[in-house]
Amino acid sequence: MTQLTQMPSDVSTVPSLTCGELLVQWLEYYGVETVFGIPGVHTVELYRGLPNTDIRHVTPRHEQGAGFMADGYYRASGKIGVCFIITGPGMTNIMTAMAQALADSIPMLVISSVNKVKDTGSEEGHLHELHDQQGMVSKVALTSKTIWQPEALPKVIAEAFALFNGARPGPVHIQLPIDVITADASHVSKPPSINDSKASQANHVALTLPQVMRPLPNPAQLDLIVETLKAAKNPVLLYGGGCVDVDSAAQKLAELIDAPTFLTINAKGLLPPAHPLSLGSNQSLAAGRAVITEADLVLAIGTELGETDYDVFFNGEFKINGTLIRIDCDAQQLHRPFRADIAVLSDAQMAVSGLCTRLESQELNNQAAVRVAEAKQALLADMTPEFAGQNALLQLIRDEVKDVIFVGDSTQTVYSGNLGFEALATRRWFNSSTGFGTLGYGLPAAIGAMIGSNSPVVSLMGDGGIQFTIAELICAAELELPLIVLLWNNQGYGEIRRYMEEGGLPLIGVNIKTPNFEPLAAGFGAGYRRITDKQQLLEALQQDINGKQPIIYEIDETDAFVTEMGKSFTCFS
Repeated sequence: MTQLTQMPSDVSTVPSLTCGELLVQWLEYYGVETVFGIPGVHTVELYRGLPNTDIRHVTPRHEQGAGFMADGYYRASGKIGVCFIITGPGMTNIMTAMAQALADSIPMLVISSVNKVKDTGSEEGHLHELHDQQGMVSKVALTSKTIWQPEALPKVIAEAFALFNGARPGPVHIQLPIDVITADASHVSKPPSINDSKASQANHVALTLPQVMRPLPNPAQLDLIVETLKAAKNPVLLYGGGCVDVDSAAQKLAELIDAPTFLTINAKGLLPPAHPLSLGSNQSLAAGRAVITEADLVLAIGTELGETDYDVFFNGEFKINGTLIRIDCDAQQLHRPFRADIAVLSDAQMAVSGLCTRLESQELNNQAAVRVAEAKQALLADMTPEFAGQNALLQLIRDEVKDVIFVGDSTQTVYSGNLGFEALATRRWFNSSTGFGTLGYGLPAAIGAMIGSNSPVVSLMGDGGIQFTIAELICAAELELPLIVLLWNNQGYGEIRRYMEEGGLPLIGVNIKTPNFEPLAAGFGAGYRRITDKQQLLEALQQDINGKQPIIYEIDETDAFVTEMGKSFTCFS
């Protein structure tokens, strides 16, 4: 049954400025460029003011897709993604994406409607009503706030952006009752007026936006770290996703300490692939793990030391035996899951820069390059043909397509690449296999990454995972994005199937029917190629990367050309 809404009979009763219109003005003031949303009867009034701003609206095909797009948008660009989401089912749909963002410390602003002020929490069966929407969503957000009256809007928006810029980031939820969205806000504080000139606008924003920063390191603690490093004989450096925007000082610090250096999945690219101190993201493999176990000091910066980065095979064998020094912007994270001997609450960039300044006059010679070279040889010796082939495939695309960003799902090429692939810069490799570990992320997040970065993007998907969010392919087609979807087909949930086989479990629910992707792609307005050899892939990339439509490159797990490529694959290059 179609839901009808009562429109005002007298246009004079429409406020000159509604709370919804003021909201988008404040969003633009804080630098928001893109909103991902699906309009509904409870959110249409949020859209009234959008044409008067420069904010772009993107319409996904599912609210989960909106959240994943906002996630990928931020990871690729560093810009906050905003979602407009309807009451009730819209919020339950986006919660999976919010949980993934919370697990990976990805900022995202989710703005939703909720029932009228008098109806919120009434449990009287109103349209889209949840018993406690705010309570539910607060479990997958840093905070969830309700704007009960227009006067609160500027303060609540300011609080959200303070959290993004001044603490460990994550999703923030703001909800407005539908009668507050339409309420008169002409008397409420408005953003400072901004000159039409782009140059003037940049200067104005720099002067007027609240300057919120993460904590600076305690100088005495940095001095203590330096003295501890000087006494160490076998230190190791661990960089995490919290260092994604640390500049060249990250490499400099590794060299000053002279320490084997590991990068988590979200920190890939922080050091050059062939750097003599870098062991990449191999801290879960035996040879890499041994380097950490044998260290007498471990310096961990911007990493939660979580299972999906340090124990991806879930065998519980990741150990830290030496002195543990941790630097993180989240005070709670400093002692979990490992208790730090020295814990520094600080912004990563400022701490790294401060350590570099103090170490410049020191001579630390730990012969780390020798240990790194030995560990690399051991890693190479344990490499399987399948692992080498999949990484060779990724490396070929990386070298052929300038500035390419890989956005992955939970799929075999991602699992291999998380260990063996080397990114040329940060923000060019990320996926959903870390933290929350959801399926279906890779396609919509790749769309968000492409919108945010204007860089070429390859989405790494499996034939099972893509079925979670395949509808977003038509969103990419609508936007004329030349997104490459590298589809790894192993006829079902291949990784889970192998896990069940190894455990002697019955193969139930994993050998699912796989679609015929060629007509499916055509139906969504996308292209399709069945890739069967290396030269074909190279020619396809040259032709498609600057096109005007998304395209699926389907590769079968059994294709011999992938294994053949692996024979010439070299790690750390």
